Amino acid sequence: MKRKKLPLYAQILIGLFLGLLWGLISAWLQLPKSFTGEFIKPLGVIFVTLLKMVAAPLVLASLIVGVASLHDIRKLSRIGGKTIAIYISTTVVAIALGLTIANLVKPGERLPASTRQQLMTMYADKTSGNNKAVEQLKERPILQPLIDVFPDNVTAAAADNTRMLQVVFFAVIMGVSLIKIAPEKRSTLVHFFDALNDAIIQIVDFIMILAPAGVFALIGSLIVEIAGEDISQAVHLLSGLGWYAGCVLVGLFIHTYAFYPLLFRWVAKIKYLQFFRAIRAAQLVGFSTSSSNATLPVTMKRCREGLGIPEEITSFVLPLGATINMDGTSLYQAVAAVFIAQALGIELSISDQLMILLTATLASIGSAGVPGSGMVMLIIVLEAIQVPSEGIALIVAVDRILDMARTVVNVTGDITVATLITATEAQFEPVNPVEKE
Repeated sequence: MKRKKLPLYAQILIGLFLGLLWGLISAWLQLPKSFTGEFIKPLGVIFVTLLKMVAAPLVLASLIVGVASLHDIRKLSRIGGKTIAIYISTTVVAIALGLTIANLVKPGERLPASTRQQLMTMYADKTSGNNKAVEQLKERPILQPLIDVFPDNVTAAAADNTRMLQVVFFAVIMGVSLIKIAPEKRSTLVHFFDALNDAIIQIVDFIMILAPAGVFALIGSLIVEIAGEDISQAVHLLSGLGWYAGCVLVGLFIHTYAFYPLLFRWVAKIKYLQFFRAIRAAQLVGFSTSSSNATLPVTMKRCREGLGIPEEITSFVLPLGATINMDGTSLYQAVAAVFIAQALGIELSISDQLMILLTATLASIGSAGVPGSGMVMLIIVLEAIQVPSEGIALIVAVDRILDMARTVVNVTGDITVATLITATEAQFEPVNPVEKE
């Protein structure tokens, strides 16, 4: 009898558990950090690099095919308008939720003074590095984010995952142009990009064979970096940030498993378990890579095969979401801003908190879907409410872990919006909810 193969999400979970176990054992036995860094972490780096390798060509090919297949520019503008409106709306909800939790729990007031001083000292260098990045952002013209949408070199944009919005712009323009030319000429290019898209999906299947080993390496190296060779010191340090981390995680959990289901159950009529079973592989890859862009190929594949969302929707909504939809990051910024202000003894008025809502929403648009980008955007939020940006040193110790959790929310939000757009366009295709992952 042929042995049944474990589904992908189960393999990834096993890799995650083994990585966690390796990190704890390594710290407990005080093994040199260099061993994990030199011989185990590279497996995770290779896995993430391969996913990033196919992200841009997948977006380009699938979006051109999707737009050209619409045969109607008015339909494209309708879908685009709804997509952006929903993305911004869910971001505002996420920030409001984060502010509510932080004001109710007051995690900053629970941080011991000794821990505050220790964190400010340990991560002073990290703070100065982020401040330099913010200064560069400030020097840009006011309309620079708009200018950055338009690529001066499509090849260069496709080679840089932080410029994904430029790839999306070029692909949309190319798709619209194909609609306008003669059908016999259009079909040639559409067939080419359609074949390219199928080939890239096959490459994604090959890459996902490495997913369990990649997740093991990413989680294992993360634990080793946090714990170092003295796990007791790391536990003591991180325990002081428990209330802050708890507020962020509770907010992310509510937004993912309570708010999003309200939307897809109400609009798309999809069952709760069916939705999360279909996307769990994408959530796990997002958790381990901390990158919406790196997860994008898996996200698109699970939307099509697990939820029956058509290619013309996934190829437009998901790449756009990986660039402008950062619900998890925005919620974290709201909690972090209030936490830092409370820890430094700064009282925030209602107008300050409204400024957090506005600034965090604007900062999420165009923020790169890569690890650590949320920290730079947080400094902009802090300066908008006149809270010292050096305060981010208080949260750096747990930022990497929370970055993983908020990426899960970002990915889930992208999929939820794609589901809503598909439902409002009445384009759901029949799919077996227990289809093999």
